[in-house]
Amino acid sequence: MVHLGRALISDEVFNVHFLCDLNACKGACCVEGEAGAPLLPEEATLLEGLFDRIRPYLRPEGIQAIEEQGTWVFDSDGEHSTPLREGAECAYTVFENGKALCGIERAHADGAIDFKKPLSCHLYPIRVTRYKSFDALNYHQWPICAPACSLGSQLKVTVFRFLKEPLIRLYGPEWYDQLEDMVQSRDSNS
Repeated sequence: MVHLGRALISDEVFNVHFLCDLNACKGACCVEGEAGAPLLPEEATLLEGLFDRIRPYLRPEGIQAIEEQGTWVFDSDGEHSTPLREGAECAYTVFENGKALCGIERAHADGAIDFKKPLSCHLYPIRVTRYKSFDALNYHQWPICAPACSLGSQLKVTVFRFLKEPLIRLYGPEWYDQLEDMVQSRDSNS
């Protein structure tokens, strides 16, 4: 485990190779699973205010699910999450060339909104569990991501390097630079 600031990070984040391979998985993480994407409470509030600007990027089925359930829901654990369409994919999912993509991210790419996508999606395969005095950052292994592990291994990209942007989004650039220094120091000593 590595401890830096609020974060207690499992060794797998530094040892497991991972690089999303959308051509292989087809965005299965947006369609598989038992619940929508976890949301921070402030993200849930943000989605309420941004929905009218995200709406043009969504499929009619997704819009209908959101209109029926709301821009966010409570999951079975009582946590905020994105709604699902008929118990299947995230209501914000769009499809292009046979791949599941994020309508929120599409709206962001077009400059319609400043919010890129839920942090839990941006940080995947890291799952963050927040405690009173620290955040636990753990690697979440999911069989649908086997192609990402293969590509990461082939290109020698570890989880924390793949997730540089969202880790900076969460903790800031100075924190990430310190993490990079810690890892390089650890690697040179082993």
